[in-house]
Amino acid sequence: MTVAQHQAAPLALVTGGHRRLGARIAGVLAEAGYALALHGSHDVALDEALAATLNGAGTVWHGFVADFDATGAASALMAEIVAHFGQAPTLLVNSAAIFGQDRIEDVSEQALLRHYRVNCMAPVLLSQAFAAARSGPDRCIINILDQRLINPHGDQLSYTLSKHALAGFTRIAARDLAGRGIRVNAVAPGLTIATDQYDEPQMERLACMMPLGHLPQPQQIAEAVLFLARAQSITGQVIAVDSGAHMHSFERDFLYL
Repeated sequence: MTVAQHQAAPLALVTGGHRRLGARIAGVLAEAGYALALHGSHDVALDEALAATLNGAGTVWHGFVADFDATGAASALMAEIVAHFGQAPTLLVNSAAIFGQDRIEDVSEQALLRHYRVNCMAPVLLSQAFAAARSGPDRCIINILDQRLINPHGDQLSYTLSKHALAGFTRIAARDLAGRGIRVNAVAPGLTIATDQYDEPQMERLACMMPLGHLPQPQQIAEAVLFLARAQSITGQVIAVDSGAHMHSFERDFLYL
């Protein structure tokens, strides 16, 4: 990509954008012509599929390491990106998150605070810096939530509460930033990229439990992010990409079903 093309390309910051779902989102944005600032909490080693996509698309990108559990890390990240690219992002995708196992009987103050710092506080502070970094029409923030928020259960309590806080921020920011030309929306995925805690028979059973009879694909979630990035008249909305899971009240997390 030439310098002129680099300067013309819109810049997206994708937190947690080097692996798993964040990498799928980054790959779809790359194919749509975005330059990318990719964040990782401890490293920015790209997964194999994303590296191939970026190479094939000729994407201009750079990795930034920031541990959102550390004081000041989220606020400092935007300045680093502006210094490197010479411009601020026009799109912010708050995808980075931590996920732990706890319930009301064993939840701890430390777990609650850590999940809140990473899953909610960091997106809020990044959104603050994003709004202050530049002016201009149709900038966009997209928060990654979770389908469970519609019908919550008691598993992963610290994680769930932090995502509820981020959902509330999505609505507040959409209203408060609209006058500055900033749209704020969210995507709420269902189970899509299984960890090694799941086995294939369980995944097949879970797929059959979804109202649509299948699990959502990471590409479909990423395409919803791209849709919202382009949807210039949509703000304050949450799109569930979950094969209908949000319409059903599951007794426990998918891992235990």
